[in-house]
Amino acid sequence: MNPRRKKRLGIVLSLLIGVGATVGLILYALSQNMDLFYTPTELVQGKPDGTKPEVGQRLRIGGMVVAGSVKRDPNSLMVSFQLKDVGPAVTVTYNGILPDLFREGQGIVAQGVLKNANTVEAFEVLAKHDEEYMPPEIAEAMQKNHQPLKYTQQQTQGTAQ
Repeated sequence: MNPRRKKRLGIVLSLLIGVGATVGLILYALSQNMDLFYTPTELVQGKPDGTKPEVGQRLRIGGMVVAGSVKRDPNSLMVSFQLKDVGPAVTVTYNGILPDLFREGQGIVAQGVLKNANTVEAFEVLAKHDEEYMPPEIAEAMQKNHQPLKYTQQQTQGTAQ
């Protein structure tokens, strides 16, 4: 092989190694910033494919705030509440000001870190914006569990007034 071909081969190999390293670092960074969505049932029992989040993993969880479960610390902004869908409840702790639309019986999505098997420490809490809206992830999860939300006659009369 003559020196000119060796030089070209070296340049091509170094470019391929550089591009490969760049793509590898990008994929690693994307996997570190990915937040997976779970319902309270999926968080406790695992997803249908058998995957379960690990302690310390960032995630998003959505469900309905259990009535009577909101506990506020009088000396700080720390709030804890239970979140539930059709299965077991999960405890969410949050240190900050909750959205104006947050209340018991409300659908919310919280983003945070899994602290133990059924406790999430949230750094962001989002509340739904009207009576008819449900986050798409929660509606999809409810459909998968074959238990759609049914409005009682009282609830529909209350929203019509």
